[in-house]
Amino acid sequence: MTSRIRLFRTLAVTAYLALLALMLVWQIWWNQGSELSPLFRVVLWVVPLLFPLVGIIRGKAYTHAWANFILMWYFLHSLTLLYVAPEQRHLAIGELLLTTLAFIGCTGYARDQGRALGLGLKKQKTS
Repeated sequence: MTSRIRLFRTLAVTAYLALLALMLVWQIWWNQGSELSPLFRVVLWVVPLLFPLVGIIRGKAYTHAWANFILMWYFLHSLTLLYVAPEQRHLAIGELLLTTLAFIGCTGYARDQGRALGLGLKKQKTS
């Protein structure tokens, strides 16, 4: 594993786990004023991050690539909160930062590790 791949992997795993921790703490302890139940909030905001977690920890390039689709949910959530909820702006900034770092890490790792392993989409021959 090259140092560039290792850097992207470290960035992806660290930011992803930090985002998972932020969402867990946010939805259980820091969002007490919500009319939604804590269990519902955890299912909505924490469980989606658990789906690719095993593959990310194991270093699967494909999982890093599709985890970005899940990260976009959090990216949009943070941008929405920045606009509509000034009282949660500091949390939204943290979510936006962690989501962006995880996206960059996952994208870079998937691309570089995929190339190193010879993975990728096969180009169709045109006649």
